[in-house]
Amino acid sequence: MSQLPEQPSEGPVPTSADVARLAGVSRATVSYVLNNNSTVRISDPTRRRVREAAGELGYVPHAAARSLRAGHTRMVLLPAGNHPAAPLHHRFFHELESGLRRLDYTVVQHGSLGLDAEEAARAWAELRPVAVVAPGGIALTPQGIAVLRRSGARAVITLGPQPVEGAHALVMDEREVGRCATTHLLERGRRRIGVVIPEERGVGVFAEPRLAGARRAAAGGGARIEPLPLRYEEESAAALAARWRTLGLDGVFAYNDDYAMLLMRALQDAGIDVPGETAVIGAEDLMLGRLLRPRLSSVRMELATAQPLADLVDRLVRNPGGEPERHDLLSARAIPREST
Repeated sequence: MSQLPEQPSEGPVPTSADVARLAGVSRATVSYVLNNNSTVRISDPTRRRVREAAGELGYVPHAAARSLRAGHTRMVLLPAGNHPAAPLHHRFFHELESGLRRLDYTVVQHGSLGLDAEEAARAWAELRPVAVVAPGGIALTPQGIAVLRRSGARAVITLGPQPVEGAHALVMDEREVGRCATTHLLERGRRRIGVVIPEERGVGVFAEPRLAGARRAAAGGGARIEPLPLRYEEESAAALAARWRTLGLDGVFAYNDDYAMLLMRALQDAGIDVPGETAVIGAEDLMLGRLLRPRLSSVRMELATAQPLADLVDRLVRNPGGEPERHDLLSARAIPREST
C-alpha cells in the first residue's frame, strides 16, 4: 500500500464578503479599494485596512466578474510580432505596460506567430480586449479592425511605419533613421553609399523604410545608394567584405549597430581601412559600439510623445468613436564617432 504523505485540504476560496468582515467595512468599500476606484472618497486608513485584510486572506478580485459588471474588460492586448524587436521597441512596450498597470489595466501579450491578418484579428477578438496595440510586422486590415470593434475593443492602435485605415496610429517612421544616417555620411563627404538590408525573416518592416529614407537623402545630396543584402553571420559578412573594393563604396549605413559591428570587423579583416576607405554608421546607439576601435558612429533613436503612452491609450479607451488619431513618435539624430 502506498505511503504517500497526506495532502492538506484546500480551504474555501476567499470572497470579498470575507475581506469586508475582517476589515469591518462594506463589500462596496472592498470593491472600491481593490479596483482602485478613484470616484469614491475613502480614507487612507480604511484603504490600508482593506488591503491588509485581502493580503491576509489571499483574496484577489475576479477579473471576469468585474468585466461582466462593467460591460467590458480592462484588458489591453499587446500582440507579439514575427520579427526581432529593436531596443527602442523594448523600451516602448516596457513603458507602456508599466503605465497601463498603474492605471489598473490588465496587460496581456499574445503570441501571434504564423497567423495571417484575419486569423490574428479573430484570435485577439476572442479575448474581448478593451484595447489592442498592434506592432509593425503584424498585418492589420480595416476588416480586422472592424472585427475587433464589434467584439468590444474601444481602441485599436497600430505601432509602425504607416497608419492603417480605421485605427489610431503611433507612427515610428523608420525612414527618418535612414535619412539621418545618410545625411551624416554626406556631411563627411561620402557619395557612394551602401545600405545593408538584413536577409533575416521579418526585418523588412524596418529595413525597407530605412532604405527609402537613405535614398531620399542621397537624391538631395547627389549621392549613389547601393543596397547590400547581408545575413547576420560571419561568413556572409566576410563574403561581402571580400568583394568590397569592386563595389566602389566609400560609406555604408549598416541598418543597425549589430550589423555595423559585424560588417566593420569583416572589412577590417579584409584590409579595408575604417573610416579611411569606408565610413561606417549604424543605428540604435548600443553601448558595445562605443567600446569598439574605431568607436562606432550611430543614429540615436528616441520616443517623442506629448503625453505618457499609457495615458494616451487610456484617453482613447475612455473616448471611443472619434476620428482616428495619428501620433508621430520617432526622433533620430546622428552621433558621430571615429568610424565615420
